[in-house]
Amino acid sequence: MKKKTRAAATSMAKLRKTTPEVRKVAPRGPRAAVTAAPAGSHDAKSTIRRLKTQLARALARNEELQASADTDFLLDIPNRRGFERELHRAIAYIKRYHASGALIVLDVDRLKPINDAFGHAAGDQVLKAIVKTLLGHVRSSDVIGRLGGDEFALLLWNLSETDAKAKAAALEEAIDRLTFVFRGRSITAGASAGVAILGAHAEPGRALEEADSAMYVRKAQRRHETP
Repeated sequence: MKKKTRAAATSMAKLRKTTPEVRKVAPRGPRAAVTAAPAGSHDAKSTIRRLKTQLARALARNEELQASADTDFLLDIPNRRGFERELHRAIAYIKRYHASGALIVLDVDRLKPINDAFGHAAGDQVLKAIVKTLLGHVRSSDVIGRLGGDEFALLLWNLSETDAKAKAAALEEAIDRLTFVFRGRSITAGASAGVAILGAHAEPGRALEEADSAMYVRKAQRRHETP
């Protein structure tokens, strides 16, 4: 037993001499605990940032195109499509929150004769002056749109039928007072307005038809009133 013990001890001593010593080195500072990021990690983050930027630009451009599609390029107010979109939203709001509003359709009385006699540049000048006048007689929360040609629509909030008709009459008077001089001649355009009240049972298409019909009735009245 003693011989075997001595032989084992001798073998272990030889093994320690031939095996290289492994030294444990303690990590130095906080950086030692950070593992190196994969080589492609930085490139992936850059790609994500670039794609986000491109997406934001695309969304902004889409909003610009949408606004352009809903805007009258000459007068910088909603066109028929844009106004009908606002009318749908307004009626949905009125029904949900039991609010009220009024729709006025206004038609310029003598734009075609002005275009025929003095050209479309003169007609454009008349339209711009009328829009400026309308904007001066409504609140910032109200909406003015061009339905087409010489026809406009106004979406007015929180007006009774009496107030809406009074507003329509005031708009007619304001436009009647506008005077234009073309080739030395003094010209007035005039306008006729019809009203539809927006309540809990209003429908966009029906409201436009109602206000349009009222406008034509008013136009006939004004024609007979004109001396």
